[in-house]
Amino acid sequence: MKKLTELLHNKILVLDGAMGTMIQRHKLEEEDFRNKELKNHPKSLKGNNDLLSITRPDIIKEIHAEYFEAGADIAETNTFSSTSIAQADYGLEELVYELNYQSAKIAKEVAEEFTVRESDKPRFVAGSMGPTNRTASLSPDVNDPGFRAISFEELRIAYKQQAEALLDGGVDMLLVETVFDTLNAKAALFAIDEVKEERNIDVPVMISGTITDASGRTLSGQTTEAFLISIAHVDLLSVGLNCALGASQLRPYLKILADKSNFFVSAHPNAGLPNEFGQYDETPELMAEQIKEFLDEGLVNIIGGCCGTTPEHVAAIAKLAQGYSPRQLVHSQQIISE
Repeated sequence: MKKLTELLHNKILVLDGAMGTMIQRHKLEEEDFRNKELKNHPKSLKGNNDLLSITRPDIIKEIHAEYFEAGADIAETNTFSSTSIAQADYGLEELVYELNYQSAKIAKEVAEEFTVRESDKPRFVAGSMGPTNRTASLSPDVNDPGFRAISFEELRIAYKQQAEALLDGGVDMLLVETVFDTLNAKAALFAIDEVKEERNIDVPVMISGTITDASGRTLSGQTTEAFLISIAHVDLLSVGLNCALGASQLRPYLKILADKSNFFVSAHPNAGLPNEFGQYDETPELMAEQIKEFLDEGLVNIIGGCCGTTPEHVAAIAKLAQGYSPRQLVHSQQIISE
């Protein structure tokens, strides 16, 4: 952690781009998501991209290498949906440990290859812990506002299992990302703290929320500052925002984090907003032009891409980031506004 922190004080680190966008380029079919053990699995598995770390590790390894080649310092593991909660849709809860372990192992192997090749540019792996497809704060039933599809305890157990497997696989840090419900994130952070205490380790933790629309709030209704205040008691490496919005739409909310937080600040926006076909049209050049505003204003310590971004986007971002100094931390008493 000391090495990572020292780097963040001295340079802007680059996070990789979208895993799903790259997987789509391979035009995979149902058989790509099955191996010998899953040959007769009763449910369709196509689209369960995390499963490819087991059935097509060659593809996942290639994608990590492409992002590192483009200039990324940090790779996210292919584990966005690798909790028992998310995998229940596919009937694959029993594979959760292996999904996380193998994904971490693949990413770490590629990171170490690049670190050996370029010793002046160490590569790191962040264990991606997505929000799950359930929310602990909101009811999915408009006729029963008190109903919850998931409990804090169920989330804690699922996240603990994921964190343990990611750490066993060799990740350098954990990334609780795309937070749309802070109660879900608190369950993940609680689980991580349990693992850290039980193992007597100090693993860096990143957290990244998602602003869902122009109101500047998360899905569960929090403003950016409220989100920050809700998690500011945790010993975090960084706090940031990702997904849902493109870089230009994300900037005002990112500025709030930069002004109020005494953690390092991260951002990995989408390549603009999706078109009517759900595709992302923003070019690497256009995205880099917008991210330049983040850098000009000194808003970030870690920058990367989310939905729709590719190695070409990351290369443009990495080239741009080289010419800038990282955001300087503010005093901790500024976290909560007057």
